[in-house]
Amino acid sequence: MKQHFFYLLFLLLPVINHAGSNNKLPVAATKSDLYNQLNLSEYGLSNEVFQLALNGHHKLEVQGKLENPNILTIVDFSQTSKNKRLYVIDCREQKLLFNTLVAHGRNTGDEYAKHFSNENGTHKSSLGFYVTKNHNTGSTVGYSLLLEGIEKGFNDNAEKRQIIMHGATYATEDFIKKNGRLGRSFGCPSLPPELIQPVVETIENGSCLFIYYPDPTYLRTSSFIS
Repeated sequence: MKQHFFYLLFLLLPVINHAGSNNKLPVAATKSDLYNQLNLSEYGLSNEVFQLALNGHHKLEVQGKLENPNILTIVDFSQTSKNKRLYVIDCREQKLLFNTLVAHGRNTGDEYAKHFSNENGTHKSSLGFYVTKNHNTGSTVGYSLLLEGIEKGFNDNAEKRQIIMHGATYATEDFIKKNGRLGRSFGCPSLPPELIQPVVETIENGSCLFIYYPDPTYLRTSSFIS
């Protein structure tokens, strides 16, 4: 009887081991599936934009540039400024932490963003991938987040241009109700004042920020989205 039991157990071991290994998905596959898990389409984010963000996030992580690789922030400037077009995603915990309004630059467009620049004095937003730095408290904008633009020719002048993430009263629902669209910045991704600190505390110190717009030159030449 004992011999028969051990013989059956021996036959089943390969099946048991194989079943266990199937439950462990590759990290890349898990992150890619987040789009459906978090129902991001219901929040207005397309799967195409999400996958581009994942591509750049992965490359930054492989290059060792992310101290906080669990957090991915996406700004989708292809959407109307009346939409909540900023998304903060915790890839490890598989949660959408924030989905809020975000303003674009004064000369980037009115309701819709259209024009982008990396040059100082243009008051335009800059596209591409950024690595978040530490928070700061300025005399003009208050609590804010320093950003490092890492795409040459697209956003690498962010520090010189003082492109930061900060709160602004023109980045609110009340402003939209009065003006029909969100207000505009000098090129900074500006958030509702009540959210700037919790968002910054979540994404600061080495996480990935991706600012998207379907600009043909950017899509053709960026090394981070291919």
